[in-house]
Amino acid sequence: MRIGIDARFYGSVGKGLGRYTERLVSELEKIDQTNTYFIFLCQENYEEYQPKNSNFHKVLTRSRWYSFSEQLVFPWVLLGKRLDLVHFPHFNVPLLYRKSFVMTLHDLILFHYPTEKASTKSAVFYWMKFLLYRLVLDSALKRSRRVITVSDFTKEDIIKNYPFVRKKICVTKEAAEIFCYWQNREATKGILKRLGLWQQGLPQSYFLYVGNAYPHKNLSFLLSVAECFPEQKFVFVGREDFFYKRLKDEAEEKRLQNILFAGYVTDADLGVLYRYATLYIFPSLYEGFGLPPLEAMQYGTPVLSSDRGSLPEILGDAAYFFNPEEREGLRKSIENLLNNEALRIQYKTRGFTQAAGYSWQKMAEVTLAEYDKAR
Repeated sequence: MRIGIDARFYGSVGKGLGRYTERLVSELEKIDQTNTYFIFLCQENYEEYQPKNSNFHKVLTRSRWYSFSEQLVFPWVLLGKRLDLVHFPHFNVPLLYRKSFVMTLHDLILFHYPTEKASTKSAVFYWMKFLLYRLVLDSALKRSRRVITVSDFTKEDIIKNYPFVRKKICVTKEAAEIFCYWQNREATKGILKRLGLWQQGLPQSYFLYVGNAYPHKNLSFLLSVAECFPEQKFVFVGREDFFYKRLKDEAEEKRLQNILFAGYVTDADLGVLYRYATLYIFPSLYEGFGLPPLEAMQYGTPVLSSDRGSLPEILGDAAYFFNPEEREGLRKSIENLLNNEALRIQYKTRGFTQAAGYSWQKMAEVTLAEYDKAR
């Protein structure tokens, strides 16, 4: 087959979706020597992807996601490659593309949390965009040969809202990276010193969050308990955007002195931050999968997680769960872990086992089988 993969979100430009797309392409290169692939990239990530399999070819498209060009121009770019199948790793399937495709739907966050706070535009513009989202999503789910999602929780959520997909949906779970980034002591010291996390010859104790700052991530809730732990740094890692700027403003208004916004960091630097964190805290109100806490487990960091969405399914008994709407409950949970080293070691050990149970290779194998079913 001639298979196209919409990889415009590939790599760091696409955040969590970018990691999924990057690992999918990488693993397919390893396991599929039969099909021919065309990897559609945008200007920002075109050089980031370098094919390692002669059957994989990259294609530059100037149609950005969520744009009119995506709807009007991108379908013609796809048609020009005479593809037997296209995989769209997101819901934004062009309405005009009428040939065979499969899609990955990671979650229904916008379905459950429609709010103008999630947009930099006016309320009127946001709700117009939301209606377009519903139109594109409904159409994509109806036309898709197969629907892939990333957790049993999300599968049931999709079926509940779109019962007609029941017979064509499957789950391919994501995974933490198969390797960890290790730095020598001097490099580690340099990274932590640069971020102000090295004091008196030792790493400072800190709590870590990695990810974006969208409203459903519930980071204001995390700020609300920061004042209870003045000796601990709360470190937020994520590329600065409108939502992180808004969170920074909130932290300044509350005059919080123990908040550190690290911005975007490389994977190697992130490995150091994961490894030396006292706790990884994930207060999200809804997750289709929840990759960052699984990555924290891979590095041996005890995870304190919200009990919402797919998180209990994905993290199992390896995370210490809390209600993300009860401030006092989170405060007590942090105290319980902070003051009990044996408990932290217990969750650290469980975390290694839990993270090892997921595999990007298995994800790619199941996806490839879905391509065959979609012929």
